[in-house]
Amino acid sequence: MSVGAVMRCEWRRLWTRPLGWVLAALTLAGMGWEFLLMLNQYLALQVRLAAAGNASGFTDLVTLPWLALFVIAAFVLAPLLTMSALAGERRGGTLSLLFASGLSPSAVVLGKYFAVLIWQLLILLLLLAMPVALAFTTHPDWGKLAAAALGLMLALASLNAIGMACSAFAGHPALAAAGAFVVTALLVGVNKLSLADGVLGGIANWLALSTHLQPMGRGLVSTADLLWFALLIGVALLLAIRRVGDERTRG
Repeated sequence: MSVGAVMRCEWRRLWTRPLGWVLAALTLAGMGWEFLLMLNQYLALQVRLAAAGNASGFTDLVTLPWLALFVIAAFVLAPLLTMSALAGERRGGTLSLLFASGLSPSAVVLGKYFAVLIWQLLILLLLLAMPVALAFTTHPDWGKLAAAALGLMLALASLNAIGMACSAFAGHPALAAAGAFVVTALLVGVNKLSLADGVLGGIANWLALSTHLQPMGRGLVSTADLLWFALLIGVALLLAIRRVGDERTRG
């Protein structure tokens, strides 16, 4: 078996379990409602904005703030969908069966990682279809929309890598989800004290997720931010692979 085989197996599991569908439905319904509310507010203020000479349009006032709300949903989606990926296999006694089939630790981790990530990327794709469907009447800024979408995809990839690492170390899915929530909260709030003191640089701000995600939400993509996400994803997945490899060796 390979990464693709594990990914297909995990994908079928996501299709047959209700958790993924419930989370997807709640996310799409909640985000859809917020989109309608923000769109209605924009239409109500459109004439007033034009009279005031405000150059901000649909993308700046509706799409980008609305997509920023998806980050909150991602903080919930990733831990809940990754918590059983490895911790559930270990608790159910089936992780040893995967090892017995000749799978390498990297194949197990990466296969499960890509399966849950693709599931959430499909949710994001459905959400992006909402503002795109209004393209003929709103004239969106495609560059800003693409940068924001890239930022959200990298955020999902990072959060799922963190969730996979926590699932690799935890003995129970609930502990894996709790650990992922804690790590995510630390990444979000690590620079709060620095910002409160007016410090815009330093290691705390560099470690913060918002430091690298917010510029993309404004349409700005930098190599430094891309490297930060790549480093976070790589470290988290390597930790998960190392932990699964150690468990295979002991078993």
